[in-house]
Amino acid sequence: MKSLKYAMFLTVAVAVAAAGKVNAGENTTPNPTLGVLSTATAAELPTKAAQLISQANIKAQKQTTVEVVKAAVGLNPAAAPAIIGSIAQKMPGMAATAAATAVALVPNQVVILARAAAAAAPAKAGAIVEAVCRVLPADYQKVAATVAEVVPGAGQEILAGVAAAIPELKDIINQTLASYNGAIPSVSTLLAQVAQAAGAASTTALTGGSTPSLPRGPSVGPPALPPSGTPTLLTPGAGGQIPTGGPRGYDAP
Repeated sequence: MKSLKYAMFLTVAVAVAAAGKVNAGENTTPNPTLGVLSTATAAELPTKAAQLISQANIKAQKQTTVEVVKAAVGLNPAAAPAIIGSIAQKMPGMAATAAATAVALVPNQVVILARAAAAAAPAKAGAIVEAVCRVLPADYQKVAATVAEVVPGAGQEILAGVAAAIPELKDIINQTLASYNGAIPSVSTLLAQVAQAAGAASTTALTGGSTPSLPRGPSVGPPALPPSGTPTLLTPGAGGQIPTGGPRGYDAP
């Protein structure tokens, strides 16, 4: 009986150990997304990336988009605009996520990536601007202007995207818009004014709400008048007054 129990114990222990090895092997398996994309040619990479995202479960599409873009752009950074354009065209709802993920990887391509995403998914112009500006807020002017060139009728959505990404600009954007009484100028023109106003507001905050004082020049006043009375001159070893008209023995020229 004891032999039977011991044999059963050994069987269970071996099974548990085998299961542990299998699980450990699964944890070290490379990301299958990278494996699939690595077999694609440079020309196939954008299409393959878009297909992987479209095949993902709807609840996992955002995370899948992030993983696919990281893998694809990592394999071929120069193809980033084509990858984002392909994803945005096939899956417009993921255009903003794809663009922002790519911009974080290759920030020097921010303008090209924003253009590619907006051209492929124009209905998502505002969301694309917001997502990209959250990654690179300092580039909000050129990102918004670029998307506005691609989707000229999306000015309101683009400005709303900038305001959502950079909340401190929201009030300035609204005030600048209100000053036009409904006649909205180009996005680039308006944001140039917003940037100027934001800079002035920062300067005011740094100076405590007052304009810095400038150096003052000399004040203007009446000419100096000579003192009244008879001038005196003291010489060593002598005293007295100098007669009016100058010293004695001095001949006028």
